[in-house]
Amino acid sequence: MVLTPEQIKELDGEISAIVDKRVEDKLAKEIVKRFSPGGVTVVIDEADRPFKSFGEQLIAVKDFAVSEGRKCDVRLKLPTGMGEGQPSEGGFLVQTDVSTQLLEKTFASSDLLSRVTRFPVSGGANAIKIPAVSDANRADGSRSGGIRAYWAAEAAAKTASQAAFDQVALELKKLVGLCYVTDELLQDAPFLEAWISNAFVKEFDFKIGDAIVNGDGAGKPLGILSAPCTYSITAETGQGGSTIVAENIIKMWAARFGPNSGNYVWLINQNIEPQLYTMGLAVGSGGIPVYMPAGGLSGAMYGTLFGRPVIPCEFAAALGTVGDIILADLSQYIFIDKGGMQSAASIHYKFNVDESTFRFVYRCDGQPWWKTYITPYKGTTSYQSCFVTLATSRT
Repeated sequence: MVLTPEQIKELDGEISAIVDKRVEDKLAKEIVKRFSPGGVTVVIDEADRPFKSFGEQLIAVKDFAVSEGRKCDVRLKLPTGMGEGQPSEGGFLVQTDVSTQLLEKTFASSDLLSRVTRFPVSGGANAIKIPAVSDANRADGSRSGGIRAYWAAEAAAKTASQAAFDQVALELKKLVGLCYVTDELLQDAPFLEAWISNAFVKEFDFKIGDAIVNGDGAGKPLGILSAPCTYSITAETGQGGSTIVAENIIKMWAARFGPNSGNYVWLINQNIEPQLYTMGLAVGSGGIPVYMPAGGLSGAMYGTLFGRPVIPCEFAAALGTVGDIILADLSQYIFIDKGGMQSAASIHYKFNVDESTFRFVYRCDGQPWWKTYITPYKGTTSYQSCFVTLATSRT
């Protein structure tokens, strides 16, 4: 059959129409598939996927260091700014949610950190200044730095008063920790995460807790024992060396700031406990115990003195020296920090023993809120404080 030119032209038009219709149908189906409800296809950039665990991230840092940068997980976050570490050295920031989790675990598990007043520092600041009332004396005309109220007769003239303010200034200090991890541990991410998280929490809790009690304020927080607001009770006449007696406990409790009585805890060196168990007050021909030990499974977690917890604290001073027993209202201790931790890794330092070095940096500071201990409203021969210790001279 021979087609005429007109028939060929007509047949070409029909074929083109069929092809166009099939293309249109296919395109329409693809549009419906992609953009109809429930049919949207979302492609997530690999860099937006967080690490599943701390261990997985540390292994990624390790791989980067071993390959000298040739193998780099796109999820690793490079530090920003000068002096924060070089990518060529394997330095990367710990994933934000991981570092925050580690910090919160440190605060939650610590007998000291869980009781302090914590303020985060945000933005580009590296310090914080907190207005504080100058309140070193509870006498009339001195409370709240000078505010005074009067009982007045009808139509009597009123006398104005004015407050005096002070300022508590804290500047971020840097706490650095190094951790060595064997290549065997690095091969097992879940175990690595558990091990390094536990080690990190314990070490940072220790260093921060030690600074809260013993810090001298030079490159570290100002601790309780160095703070000018800490008041030391005089030991009893004839009291034996390296001893704690009931009269010490009574006088220390009397030197607290009464309105905050429910906030206080006793921080003790564990060597004191034998004396607490045998401590008593003479009553007639008998006596009563001073220290109430912790109960059984249904009882209190800590022993108590005057109903307040007695917490064994490894930062407390040796028995017989100032700081072996401390009566503390830790809510009056201010602690500031900024963000999470920074981390960096190196395979070179411990290369000969198949260990990698991980570094953690945490910026924080702290000091008591009070500038000094106070003179009570009634009585001028004693003082009150949020932190009370026992003097060294016990002879």
